[in-house]
Amino acid sequence: MEEVEHAISLEVKDPEQALKLYHSITSQAVKSDDEVQIKAIEQALSSMGKLLAKQNKAKELAGLIKSIRPFLGVVSKAKASKIVRELVDTFLDMQSNTGLEIPLCLECIDWAKSEKRTFLTQALEAKLILLYHYNGEYTQALNTINRVMKELKKMDDKHLLMEVQLSESKVYHTLSNVPKARAALTSARTTANSIYVPPKLQASLDMQSGILHGEEKDFKTAYSYFYEAFEGYDSVEHPYALDALKYMLLCKIMLSAPGPEEVQAVLTGKMGLKYSSRGLEAMKAIAEAGSKRDIAIFNTTIKEYDEELKTDAVVQNHLKSLYDNLLEQNLVRIIEPYSRVQIAHVAETINLPFDIVEKKLSQIILDKKFSGILDQRSGVLIVYDGSESDQTYTYALETITHMGKVVDALFKKAQKLS
Repeated sequence: MEEVEHAISLEVKDPEQALKLYHSITSQAVKSDDEVQIKAIEQALSSMGKLLAKQNKAKELAGLIKSIRPFLGVVSKAKASKIVRELVDTFLDMQSNTGLEIPLCLECIDWAKSEKRTFLTQALEAKLILLYHYNGEYTQALNTINRVMKELKKMDDKHLLMEVQLSESKVYHTLSNVPKARAALTSARTTANSIYVPPKLQASLDMQSGILHGEEKDFKTAYSYFYEAFEGYDSVEHPYALDALKYMLLCKIMLSAPGPEEVQAVLTGKMGLKYSSRGLEAMKAIAEAGSKRDIAIFNTTIKEYDEELKTDAVVQNHLKSLYDNLLEQNLVRIIEPYSRVQIAHVAETINLPFDIVEKKLSQIILDKKFSGILDQRSGVLIVYDGSESDQTYTYALETITHMGKVVDALFKKAQKLS
């Protein structure tokens, strides 16, 4: 244990020397009844995995996971499962995109099956589902989900079942099947009610709930879920805390664009300062562009923060909706003073291509946002006065219908008297 403590103390001053010490500790032969040595190696493996992750050494960490299999044969199955799961989690949390993730996970699953470690196999398959989802292999993900869920229901492993149900919800959401995503999330929450859920997993549940509420345009509820997710991830210092904070700001922006003040209040608060990044700056810039209701400034902001905004599917989806609303408001504001206006003039004023403006104007007319017609031959928009329709005919029909019901009722009563 002294060697492990010495290695931990060297992590900041001399990380390479710390890694050498960890390697020498984990390479030592150990007997199954030597609990002290087993505990020391277990701690060394955990610390070594975290240090390799900090240094972004994905290949070395993958090699470590493969090299410890002789040691795993000495310890109990429960302890071996815990060690493998912890190291695999550390490896996947790196998000290094080396291409080793799926092959490593499949190799670990094959090893677990050969050793007849059923619980470890299913835990690794749950991780594999997330990897398939992340890599866009949705058919593989759904096939694995269906197979694993049948096995988990037989074994009554509620913890893993909840993880798989949550993964199913994420896959269906990515495939834009919101009803099935909502059903899978409801199942995951029902399962979670009867077990203890670790903070990281609870945060993942809250994050998915917030995303689905956002899809239904219920941004107030979504914000509260994202806040819970942020607190959960922040408590375990997980990088997804930044994503949760970003989605909180997105909800503030989508709530009828209240202005940059509320977004600024979050950014200058304790949590905003801790997770200060270019991604949060992008959300602040979007809030300012939205408050000015200027489509040109909005487009400039999108281009400036292209990498931060377009890599996140959730943000991209809602920004498209915000863009459509801003474009619609800008077009209505421009054409309001006119009875006839050239579409080319509107396109020039708003600084957008003619085709996009013409298509959007057609959509606004069809949605009855204003009355008008497009004369495509002359390239002119003719705006009609938004006079209210006369309701006399509707009221007359309703009166006749009610009178008919009264007459029918009187006729039935007259028949009974006779």
